[in-house]
Amino acid sequence: MTYCVGMLTAEGLMMLADTRTNAGIDSISTFRKTTVWHQPGERLVTLLSAGNLAVTQAVVGHLQELIASPNTDPSQTILGAPSMFAIARLVGDAVRQVRMLDGPSLDQGAGGFNASFLLGGQIAGRELRLYQVYAEGNFIEASEDTPFFQIGETKYGKPILDRVMNFSMPLVEAVKVGLISMDSTLRSNMSVGLPVDLLLYRRDHPGTWLERRFEEGDPYFEDIRNRWSDALRAAYREIPDLELDFTG
Repeated sequence: MTYCVGMLTAEGLMMLADTRTNAGIDSISTFRKTTVWHQPGERLVTLLSAGNLAVTQAVVGHLQELIASPNTDPSQTILGAPSMFAIARLVGDAVRQVRMLDGPSLDQGAGGFNASFLLGGQIAGRELRLYQVYAEGNFIEASEDTPFFQIGETKYGKPILDRVMNFSMPLVEAVKVGLISMDSTLRSNMSVGLPVDLLLYRRDHPGTWLERRFEEGDPYFEDIRNRWSDALRAAYREIPDLELDFTG
C-alpha cells in the first residue's frame, strides 16, 4: 500500500508520494513512486502510482518504451502528445494493455489487478491539469470545486484536506497541508512510510519544477508533525467539557 496526494491550485501543482512497499511485516522496501517527464520550456508531466508495484512499474515501463521506440508516432507518447488530456488517454491505454496481459493471472490472487495513478502537468500554451486514473484505464479531472485527489491509503489523510484545502491556496500552504495529510497517514498505517517525495510546479512554467525528498528525521517534516500534534492537543483542550450528571 502507499499514499499519494495531488493538489491543483491557482498558483500551480503539488504532488506528494510516500515510497514504502511491503509484502508482509517482514518484507518492507523503498521504491520511488514518482515519475517525471519534461522538455525545458515546453512541458512537465508527472505520474504518481499506487497499488501492485509490478503492475505500476509495468505501466510506467510501457510508457517509457513508447518514447524510446523509433516506430512509435511521437504524438502517441508522453513527450509528444498535444495535450494533457491526450496524455491521460495514453496512461489509461497503458493500464489497459498491462491489464490485458497480467490481469487474468492477478485476478486469481487475493489482491487482484490493483493500480491507480495521479497524473499532473502542463504543456506550453495549454492548461495545467490534474487527473486520477483508475485500474480500468478511465480517468477523472480535478477542478476548482474538487482540487485534490488521493490514491492508496486515503482515509487517514483526507480529513485535513476536506477542511482546509482549496483552489486559491498558495503553493507554500498546499505543501504544509499535504505534509500534515501524509503525517496523519504515516501515524495510522504502517504500510505507508518515509521517505516522502514532493514535487512542486508553478503554473505556466512548463519544464521547470522543484523536487524535495523528506527522509526520516528531516527537520522541517519533524517540525510540521510536532506542531500539528501540539495544535490538536491544544484545540481539544479548549473545547468546553460536556456537563455530566451521574446522579440520575
